[in-house]
Amino acid sequence: MTRKDEAMTSRRSTPEPNASPSAPSADTAADAEQIGAPVTGRRRFLGYLLAGSTVVAAAPLVGSVLDQSKALAGGVPSNPQTSDNYDLSDAIYDAAKPTSDLITVQVHPDGTVSHEMVRTEVGQGVQTAIAMLIAEEMDVPLEKVRVTHADARPELVWNQLTGGSTSIGSQYYPVRVAAAIAKGALLEAAAHKLDLAASELTGQSGKILAPTGQVLSYGELAEEAATLQNKTVQAVLKPESEFKIIGKPTRRVDALDIVTGRKQFVTDFDMPDALPTMVCRPPTINGTVKSVNNAEDVQRMPGVTHVETITTGVAVRARTFGQCIDAIHALDVTWNPGPVAGTSDASIEKELKDAAPPWVLPAIPGTKTFEKEYTFAFTNNAPLEPATAIADVKEDSAEIWGAAKLPITAQADAAKLLGLPISAVKFHVVGSGGSFGRRLFNDGPLDAAEASQKMGAPVRMMWHRADEYRQGRGRPMQVSKIRAHHNGKDVLSLENRFMSVFTDWGHGFGDAAAAMYTRLPGAELAVSEVIFELTAVWPYNMGPTKQLLMETRQATEQPGAPRTRSTFNTGAMRQVYNPNVVAAQELFVDELANELDRDRYEFRRDLAKNEKFRKVIEKVAEAGNWGRSLPKGVAQGIGVHEEYKQYSACLVEVDCRPETVNRKVPGATTGPRVTRAVFVTTVARHLVNPLGAEAQLQGGIMDGISLAQTNSLHLRDGAFLEGSYDDFRYTRQWNVPLDVEVILLPEDPAAEVGGFGEVGVAPTFAAVACAIGAARGTYPDYLPISHNAGIPFEVKPHVPPIPQSPTNGLEHYPAPAKAKGTLHP
Repeated sequence: MTRKDEAMTSRRSTPEPNASPSAPSADTAADAEQIGAPVTGRRRFLGYLLAGSTVVAAAPLVGSVLDQSKALAGGVPSNPQTSDNYDLSDAIYDAAKPTSDLITVQVHPDGTVSHEMVRTEVGQGVQTAIAMLIAEEMDVPLEKVRVTHADARPELVWNQLTGGSTSIGSQYYPVRVAAAIAKGALLEAAAHKLDLAASELTGQSGKILAPTGQVLSYGELAEEAATLQNKTVQAVLKPESEFKIIGKPTRRVDALDIVTGRKQFVTDFDMPDALPTMVCRPPTINGTVKSVNNAEDVQRMPGVTHVETITTGVAVRARTFGQCIDAIHALDVTWNPGPVAGTSDASIEKELKDAAPPWVLPAIPGTKTFEKEYTFAFTNNAPLEPATAIADVKEDSAEIWGAAKLPITAQADAAKLLGLPISAVKFHVVGSGGSFGRRLFNDGPLDAAEASQKMGAPVRMMWHRADEYRQGRGRPMQVSKIRAHHNGKDVLSLENRFMSVFTDWGHGFGDAAAAMYTRLPGAELAVSEVIFELTAVWPYNMGPTKQLLMETRQATEQPGAPRTRSTFNTGAMRQVYNPNVVAAQELFVDELANELDRDRYEFRRDLAKNEKFRKVIEKVAEAGNWGRSLPKGVAQGIGVHEEYKQYSACLVEVDCRPETVNRKVPGATTGPRVTRAVFVTTVARHLVNPLGAEAQLQGGIMDGISLAQTNSLHLRDGAFLEGSYDDFRYTRQWNVPLDVEVILLPEDPAAEVGGFGEVGVAPTFAAVACAIGAARGTYPDYLPISHNAGIPFEVKPHVPPIPQSPTNGLEHYPAPAKAKGTLHP
């Protein structure tokens, strides 16, 4: 028994070997094989009820399931690749296992169930999916489940990482078992109260039902179900055949709040003393302040309370964000040039091409060499919500609110920056309006923390949109050189040399120690190589295959110095390397098929290196009606990829006819139009929310279209030219296909739980690039295709760094005709 205001929670642990004397059911055996754990009985897991008001759940130490698909007879078999058997998702799952026993579910006296999730909601719908897991396992209405974010918890080590499309895969069993143990405790409490056996009772809609007709709510049992002592208990997971919520299309639990403006993001928090704060940033990437020439004058401006120099520029705190912008416009700052001053697209492209290592696989006498080269421009994560944070730093403590996909690292970096012990820094995780990899870095929270400390006051930090494009994070410029040898019929060898400006892994992968390691001199390339090996899959039998990553312009940050930047600001953008890797791969395959006079679809199907690849290729061609008659200038393209245990293929149709390409939309880059997209992907056995999966795939499709056509940053004299969403040409409505079909293939009983946050991007990017090449008759070798067609916007000044906002957008468009009887002038 506990006090009336206390609630009950549950804890789960690893299954106990040989705990059940009976043979496992088919469901149980499948579950156990899935998680690599010993079978304890019919979906049985051991866990704990802890003293007090919570029952904490511990996860099994799962092993990875290796893909045993056989290579097909078609083509010359390729050598196995690392990611065929162990990929990045396996590494993330394995890293999370040791601390999965710290996952909690809590039942409250009002009948609600709460869970502090250790992954971050950044628009991908993980909050909804985890709520569904709890509602299913506990037999409680979804609307009674409250899922919030856990603060930074260093004891979780690598188990507080949101990335790699692994949130649901890593949480599927821990959350379900925690919920099952909580429900079991409620059943035992009800049995004691009703003088019945727990096996005679059932849970339904947040109530315990007895055969006698008696009904007890979860809320009225929450106190009695709690315990004074830790004790081991056994939980039985609900069989999949009884699922009523998991696997059913479900709308997001926060959808109404989002569309009505009620959802709380960082800048919405009611903290009156945390005044708006922004930063005047340098005109070149990572420049530094040499002097502030009129700080006192600016501090006397209306509303301005503080002007302080921080690592990334000059921070200004004022009563409103408008007053912050006015102050930044008025600042007179002398800047030191940044470490990449003087660089341009052309100079970086040359560096990358010069860095290409020599080919390794020798030519075979009597064969022909086929070689191509593709360049990919810089781009930006560009989430809708720019970097934001609230910080209140005192002499001996700090409290920070921000969106973070690695909150443990955020907490440790803030402590290092402020000169405080980690235990003195509280980092509260807040969901964000998008990420695409941006929230792996904590630039906003660190700016806020440093400004608050120097100003001696709480701040509400917000980056301007121009800050995000010019000083923010993104995927760096990359070049792919691919070479094959063939005899006119078979491809006998394949090499891909992938050169990239370095990708910053300084955020680590969850804990402070890993973050420190990734900042050691030389460590960045080692980490990049591992990530590349665990994600880059060549899907075709083309003989001996070798893919190699080479990165340039490595950072020189010192250990424990997260604010030092010595090169470009880069990071893991959605699918990291693979959008560009796969686009180059599929363009090459298209051109190679043409060289060998093969149908581009049949070439892929015949050389697919396993049945799963072949299955998605055949299905997308069937659903997309490959080869159907199309007008001249309209063509189809296919892209294929496997990542995170999911095999995907995309088919698009692109209209490159002059009347389409030359459409005139004010202030727009139009160009080719994707008129149709069909996306096929395999689905793991435990698909939680099909509607959420489809939504994420649709978003990935839009990203892929954007990367192929318009999505890039232009580098000139050490600075990016884009300064707004108007400049940064993400896919707009006029380039979005009207016909989009997502096909989720029947669940694969051998596949692990998968995520969909990244899956849609790379195959779509590749398919669009291939379709444009087929429609034009010449394949692009620089992407996006619009990048070198001239700057399609008027470049905004870099001094001041925040451009003047438009004062009258209506002047850019003709006035609409007045409707008869309108009340508006």
